[in-house]
Amino acid sequence: MNYNCIIMQKKVVLAYSGGLDTSVILKWLSLKGFEVICYVADVGQDEDFEAVREKALKTGASKVFVEDLREELVNDYIFPALRGNALYEGRYLLGTAVARPLIAKKQVEIAMSEDTTYVSHGSTGKGNDQVRFEFAYYALLPDVQIIAPWKDPEFLSTFKGRPDMLDYAKKHGIPVSATLKKSYSEDDNLMHISHEAGILEDPNEECPEEVYSKTASPFSAPDVATRIKVHFENGTPVKIENLETGKAVEGALDLYMYANELASINGIGRLDMVENRFIGIKSRGVYETPGAFLLWQAHRDLEGIAMDKEVMHLRDGLIPKFAELMYNGLWFSPEMDFLMSAFNKSQEAITGEVSMILYKGNVIPVARYSPYSLYDQNLSSMEIEGGFNAQDSKGFININAIRLKAHYLILKKQQPYNWRQTVVPD
Repeated sequence: MNYNCIIMQKKVVLAYSGGLDTSVILKWLSLKGFEVICYVADVGQDEDFEAVREKALKTGASKVFVEDLREELVNDYIFPALRGNALYEGRYLLGTAVARPLIAKKQVEIAMSEDTTYVSHGSTGKGNDQVRFEFAYYALLPDVQIIAPWKDPEFLSTFKGRPDMLDYAKKHGIPVSATLKKSYSEDDNLMHISHEAGILEDPNEECPEEVYSKTASPFSAPDVATRIKVHFENGTPVKIENLETGKAVEGALDLYMYANELASINGIGRLDMVENRFIGIKSRGVYETPGAFLLWQAHRDLEGIAMDKEVMHLRDGLIPKFAELMYNGLWFSPEMDFLMSAFNKSQEAITGEVSMILYKGNVIPVARYSPYSLYDQNLSSMEIEGGFNAQDSKGFININAIRLKAHYLILKKQQPYNWRQTVVPD
């Protein structure tokens, strides 16, 4: 886009954090003739939002919106991800990906209220967030005009690295806390904090302990177990009880924050992995997701007693796709609508409670109850018949063995080798 051709004082809504990148982008956009409206999303990060507001105004913003999105994040994004047991590549709990569509949604709403179609973000051209933000923009405001400086040739030629940005900030009197010493980047929200790049780019080097900020080390966590009970209704957490202290917490936001507190103290929720970004680059990420890890374990355990076998196996086959859609920024898409409807249907009987032990990085389910339990103790027992006729198993096995016999006969015709490279006996 040729920004020099834009009418002076065209409004643009910038997703602003107050960090080095977005502060430089704010000044850069204002010098390009834009009226920059800053939007700060409170998604639970540890931040002084009044200080961020003041900094944005001093750096050139005409207006600053600070939006508290924490309750909406838990109810409409984290808990739906939980109901679908979302795990990217079987491990990552998607803390960054869960928050991005909500941040983008509110940014679009502000743009519409300010009567502009221009939005901007500070995501890099190598990462996932550019895709997550821009897919959401296009889905919610099809005629949106996106200014992504980290994909703009002029911006890229001006800022080749962090030293250039620090020099620019100094030149324009922009106060920044960033230094050359802390080279890794972080994304902080209510669900997690991620650490990547810089000193973490070598996957063969252990992450230094001082990088971790939301969880105690499992080695230094209390040498005593914490016993809790998590209550669910239709797959959604509704209460956490601390069985040691008697404390009980309800309400989505308060409950989630308490889950974070309990898990953090006990060193729960750390993950160090190499993942595949949407654009094809492999990336090493170090994640701390304390409360989510606890709740995911409790939820999955309750499903074991209250979810039909075939529904569970069908739903489990969809989890990788569900997580991939989230990771790739397709929260607002027809395929996501389809999966959400299916997952919500699967959760209609996932009501009950799970008792757990938290201890030195471990979450251990030890008991569970559901009024919709499909578990029949008499049927499962090895001690009593319980209405199960063991003779029925003979016919069950014979019928299911028919295809195995047919397979053997085909292999025998294909002598001397079957598909396992072994001789079929006569």
